[in-house]
Amino acid sequence: MELFLDAHFWVGVALVVFLGILVAAGVHKLAWTALGESGRKVQAQLDEAAALRKEAQALLAQITEQRAEAERQAVAMLAAAKDEAKRLQAEAEVKLAEQIQRRGELAERRIAVAEAQATTDVKAAAADLAAQMAEQVLTERLAGAKADPLVDQALEQLASRAFAGGR
Repeated sequence: MELFLDAHFWVGVALVVFLGILVAAGVHKLAWTALGESGRKVQAQLDEAAALRKEAQALLAQITEQRAEAERQAVAMLAAAKDEAKRLQAEAEVKLAEQIQRRGELAERRIAVAEAQATTDVKAAAADLAAQMAEQVLTERLAGAKADPLVDQALEQLASRAFAGGR
């Protein structure tokens, strides 16, 4: 009976009774249900996290592919721009060479025309001078001689031909 006087014994009995009341009340079922519900919530969160991770990885792969495609397009565009620049440069060089050629030919034609005009002007001036000198010489020779209408007429014809033919 000493056992009945020990406080530890009564604490143990109280604990067993308390646990018995809890089992009888179905607290253990509530605990299992609560733990099961918490487990399901945790599992749902884990599943959602896994789905989000999978979606993020798919999005990352898509963005990586888009970036690679953009880089390929940029390289292609750069190559096309370089080719176009080379083509335009070649065309510009050809056009410049043609323009230089045309301007050279035009300058040569202008020089030829100027030379021809100068030659014509010199010939006309020489013809005028020759006609004036011939008229002066004839006038001086005939000044002492008697005036003859036929000689005067011949001199006028000579002078008109010299002036008309030289120009």
